[in-house]
Amino acid sequence: MDYDGLLGALRDPAPEVRHRALTLAPRWVAGRPDAERRALVRAVATLLDDPGCAEPAAFALGELEVPDPAVVAALSRQARSHDDPLCRESAVAALGALGQGREAVLAATADVATVRRRAVIALAAFDGPEVDEALQAALDDRDWQVRQAAEDLLAE
Repeated sequence: MDYDGLLGALRDPAPEVRHRALTLAPRWVAGRPDAERRALVRAVATLLDDPGCAEPAAFALGELEVPDPAVVAALSRQARSHDDPLCRESAVAALGALGQGREAVLAATADVATVRRRAVIALAAFDGPEVDEALQAALDDRDWQVRQAAEDLLAE
């Protein structure tokens, strides 16, 4: 699939086609010019509002590793307020991969267990006293995987 085909698939009316294009997008960008990567990231980001594609769109944005400020803002909104915990978790993971959106990741440490786990792991990308405090608090989390992730990060 070429660049135009991928962009077209991201706008396809069939959700299955959009979903498949999202899985292909991260593999496609290797060695591509920055302008094409940025345009692709913006196209993928439009799918964060698509109910059937919000989770894979967030995942793809983390894999594409282009920290566009508008994309970081959209991922931060999804991490804080999406109805589906899987979508919030995916957005938190993407923010961690981008090393952006620290406040949204910190807020996610108070979400449901799966999102808290992902948030603690994502905190590895950030520094500062608030991060240290969140990791210390995670040591007392009721979920053992959250506690383990915090222990692992603090041991590094």
